[in-house]
Amino acid sequence: MSYIDGFVIAVPNANREQFITHARTFDAIFVEFGAIRVVECWGDDVPDGKLTDFRRAVQAKEDESVVFSWVEWPDKAARDAGMAKFMQDPRMEAAADCPFDGKRMIFGGFVPVVSLPG
Repeated sequence: MSYIDGFVIAVPNANREQFITHARTFDAIFVEFGAIRVVECWGDDVPDGKLTDFRRAVQAKEDESVVFSWVEWPDKAARDAGMAKFMQDPRMEAAADCPFDGKRMIFGGFVPVVSLPG
């Protein structure tokens, strides 16, 4: 079964188009290094929770939207190899000029346990 890297970030609404351009550039590198699929989702219906929620998780400000993203890899070995190449790639130097605060990003690697249909 595949392996998933998941990400949640807060992006200033004014940077939406800049974020999309940034994502297209760097997501293509993930695919180049073996990712099967990359999905970037701009928050449209992200409610405030009573105890926890996506906005609090990334300390989203009033003028920011939550972006939920994932990278699908064939398996964990492909992910580990692809991520190592990704992090060493000289094109990553341009990532320092990203349109969001990377310090507030939450991320992790996940093993799927249910996948429908399938």
